[in-house]
Formats: sequence, C-alpha cells, structure tokens
Amino acid sequence: MTLDAHAHFRTLARYNAWATARLLDAVAGVPEQDYRRDVGLFFHSIHGTLNHLLVGEHGLWFVRFAEGASPRLALDTELEPDRARLDARLRDGAARWEPLIASIPAERWSATLDYITTRGAPASLPFAATLAHVFHHGTHHRGQVSAALTALGRPCPELDLVYYLQNPAMP
Repeated sequence: MTLDAHAHFRTLARYNAWATARLLDAVAGVPEQDYRRDVGLFFHSIHGTLNHLLVGEHGLWFVRFAEGASPRLALDTELEPDRARLDARLRDGAARWEPLIASIPAERWSATLDYITTRGAPASLPFAATLAHVFHHGTHHRGQVSAALTALGRPCPELDLVYYLQNPAMP
C-alpha cells in the first residue's frame, strides 16, 4: 500500500484547523479568571497552553518547514498576551498548514528536516514523521485544554479525528 503523503497530511492539516477552531469556540465562553488560572497543565493555564501551541506549531515548526529557519524561542514564551489576538493567530496559523503541504514536492517526503533546536543543537529528523509530530503535538495540547474545560465544569467539543472524518460536511 502506498501512502499519498500530500492527501494524508492535507487531511491532517484540515483536521488540525477544524479541531483548533472548535476548541477555541469552546474556550471563548470561559471567564477570564478561569482562562488564566493555573489548572495544573504543563503550561499551567488554558492561556499558557494556547500560547505554547502558538509558539510550537506556528513560531517554531511552521517556520522550520516553510522557511528552513530555526527561530530561538523558549517553549513557554508568551507570544500573544491578548486573548482575542491569540485566538485569531491560532486560527490563522492553523489555516496556513494546508497550502504549505500542498506546495511540498514529492521527493521532500522521504528526505530530512534539518534545523537547530531551541537549545541550539543541530537536528536532522525524517521530514514526514516530523510533520506528523506537529499535528500530534497539537492534538496532545488540545486534549489538555479539553481536560481543563471539563475540570472547570465547562462543555468541551468532540475533537476526535474519526468524528471529523465521519462528517463529510466538515471542511
């Protein structure tokens, strides 16, 4: 069986944008005090975790894949203190992945991604597997935010990939 990398990763990019939007819609109703409260997540609060997604997914990985650059950002950097702007930047950033993936030439999928880590060390990882990491990383942290919503007594949306795939009307 041959995997069509473009189709597979474009699906993951669309799912990532869909799941991010659903989660952000659910977070929108959280009072500011709860949004910024330390609820025991690795990045402490819902805000801290969403900022980490902005750093990791868009400030680091997107730049590495799209530009071949290696920004030096700490994983807990607060790139966007404003809640509304963070929401917009996460949505806009998620929408940028599918066009990038569509532009990747076939030979690139079996190559490596060479970059400098946030600690300054050179790294060379399999290109496709590392791109998969980006989407898995987002799923992991969306799950953390979902758990925080539940702990706060708030509703959280269904975010499973299978749910997305079973609903053909979804983007």
